[in-house]
Amino acid sequence: MSDDMLRAPAEMKYAEELDYLESIDDAPKPFSWRLSPRMIRVFILGSERSDGIEREIPQKWFGDRSFVERSIVTLASDRGLLLIGDPGTGKSWLAELLAAAICRNSTLVVQGTAGTTEDHIKYSWNVSMVIAKGQSRESMIPSPIMTAMERGVIGRFEELTRSTSDVQDALISILSEKYVSIPELDDDNIVFAQPGFSIIATANSRDRGVNDLSSALKRRFNFVRIPVVTNKKSEAEIVRFRTEELLRRHRIELDLPPTLLDILLQSFADLRSAAASATSDDEKLESALSTAEQIGVLEDAILHSHFFGDRVLRAQTLASSLVGSLARRSPEDLAILNKYWHGVVEPRSKKDGGEWPEFLEGGREAISTLS
Repeated sequence: MSDDMLRAPAEMKYAEELDYLESIDDAPKPFSWRLSPRMIRVFILGSERSDGIEREIPQKWFGDRSFVERSIVTLASDRGLLLIGDPGTGKSWLAELLAAAICRNSTLVVQGTAGTTEDHIKYSWNVSMVIAKGQSRESMIPSPIMTAMERGVIGRFEELTRSTSDVQDALISILSEKYVSIPELDDDNIVFAQPGFSIIATANSRDRGVNDLSSALKRRFNFVRIPVVTNKKSEAEIVRFRTEELLRRHRIELDLPPTLLDILLQSFADLRSAAASATSDDEKLESALSTAEQIGVLEDAILHSHFFGDRVLRAQTLASSLVGSLARRSPEDLAILNKYWHGVVEPRSKKDGGEWPEFLEGGREAISTLS
């Protein structure tokens, strides 16, 4: 069934694996959880020999074990979980995996924006039914959060700090009282949260100052800060994992040369170092230079090679994709990339050779075309 979707949620994508883990899981489970905390950790981080599992469970999220364990422990309590970090650190993916493992439903999601209202986290009304029959539970449209409360499962709130203070205040009541009142109804006018209900929220640390969380709301959440991946080996594993998923989804047979992955990782490391030493925003790329953006660069290059090239990923295509993806401001970003290409890539191509000269030429052409 998941093959018929552009992107299947984690509980469908890994349904067979979750079924297997559930069948062998005899450890205690909080509330109505489908898996025990230990088995949830195995599902997310992959199996090890010490887990005593007959089949291998692949790793799906790449990060410190303590972040996953603290997230699971938080959800086993009556507190909400707030995953906070820079863009591209895998917060939403971790939230989806946690919800999939706990309740086999990761789709009860509210996307926080400046336009998000209380209705989006509580309820709204089917206007035609209200006109025809009046306000009732049948004419009420529950939000994803209210649905999660009624079912005793996990609700998700993406980009919490992008929502206004009114929305955040409404969330305080839900997390504190664990019910929602419906004053428009005379009877059956309270929705109580069932055991197992909790909320996983995400927030970008770069959004600080947009709509800061109140002290009251902060007290209702346990914070788990997800750092930017700086270890090259870990970052390579993440990029390779996501890229292999893309290749399978598009049924593309194309090798990812390790040398080109090294060039991509090194380029982002160099650009991050330059951004860290910059003295003004004009000297920094607008891009966050996250792992997610690396994946985007590589996916763009692979798809271009598949559809418009000779189905071989080449350094020139990778360079063109990198420049095209990161040059968002003109002329500021183009000037930064041009400086990097002349000051770093050119000397490295002369010194190291290999794929670097072709990468150098591809980047030069792309910068020239965009200038």
